[in-house]
Amino acid sequence: MEIPFHKPYITEDEITGVLDSLRSGWITMGPKTMEFEKMFGAYIGSRNAVSMNSCTAGLHLALKMIDLSEGDEVIVPTITFTATAEVIAYFRAIPVLVDVDEETCNIDVTKIEEKITPRTKAVIPVHFGGQPCDMDEIADIAERHDLLVVEDAAHAIPAWYKNRTIGTISDMTCFSFYATKTLATGEGGMVTTRNDAWAERMKILRLHGISKDAWKRYTKEGSWFYEVIEAGYKYNMTDIQAALGLAQLRKVEWMWKRRREIAGRYTKALAACEAVSLPSVKPDRESAWHLYTVRLDPERVPGGRDLFIDELRNMGVSTSVHFIPLYRHPYYRTAYGYDRSAFPVSEKIFERTVSLPLYPGMTDGEADWVAQSVEEAVRRCS
Repeated sequence: MEIPFHKPYITEDEITGVLDSLRSGWITMGPKTMEFEKMFGAYIGSRNAVSMNSCTAGLHLALKMIDLSEGDEVIVPTITFTATAEVIAYFRAIPVLVDVDEETCNIDVTKIEEKITPRTKAVIPVHFGGQPCDMDEIADIAERHDLLVVEDAAHAIPAWYKNRTIGTISDMTCFSFYATKTLATGEGGMVTTRNDAWAERMKILRLHGISKDAWKRYTKEGSWFYEVIEAGYKYNMTDIQAALGLAQLRKVEWMWKRRREIAGRYTKALAACEAVSLPSVKPDRESAWHLYTVRLDPERVPGGRDLFIDELRNMGVSTSVHFIPLYRHPYYRTAYGYDRSAFPVSEKIFERTVSLPLYPGMTDGEADWVAQSVEEAVRRCS
């Protein structure tokens, strides 16, 4: 049996939507993109939802809204994808790394304040694997130190924190629709915010800084005339992507429930396997279950994480590692002088962690095979 790490859940709904866009002749940003923004905002419960061609673009423009400047500092967790920190470097600002909580892999809120300086401008919490961060504590710290909060919710569609939907809590929240995400459009992203002025400016900046509603200039309602009012970017979504997004959005909660079922199946099957620690979700929140990440006990799996991954691959099970901590990458190590000894929790997590396959189209039988393969890989590595 061959089980990939991920497979997007694509049905005739997505195919029909894309074909409709192709037949309409409108394949770049247009009416479907506007509809997707409206429907996504309504689903999340945000008054503004601004589509992008990636979550990275969304994070970039979110930081531009808060006037991030050279020499400013932004606090980010050690364990995240590079996009979270690289957008800070776009401004010649400084990503300041904070170690993570050992249980959740989310930023350790007890360690944030010690990294705050007069140059700190914002905090970017990352909802690792789909489990929301401790947002009340982060909001309290931000308020006391006059910081803005931009959530990296690339893993968190849908997720809830104390009955509040992720995307409605902070100054801005950035979502990803990358191919492996819980709502996939191939490439794509969205920024939600309560701030109308920020939303309007992001809409302008995402399309070269051209005045509002420039996408309409080839419609009956539009005009050939436009003005560039700010140096912008090419960050817009397309109607082809939006067609995928609309179809995915209609079944996003079903896909979430299915992911949660598979996660529960893993947890039940592996509960007695003392060699692995299993993920858990705090009782006051709901995870999107983007990832199911286990950690190996080095004493019970002396062969190590890499051999464990190889053994699973030999049994037809593909896995991944989330993530190589930022300070381990040559760029961040060289540019900012990060040293792994400063982040003991992240080091401990990284050396032991493995993400198992988790996607809505996975059958119960496939999930059971993954769990059995994990137990067999443990035996082979012992």
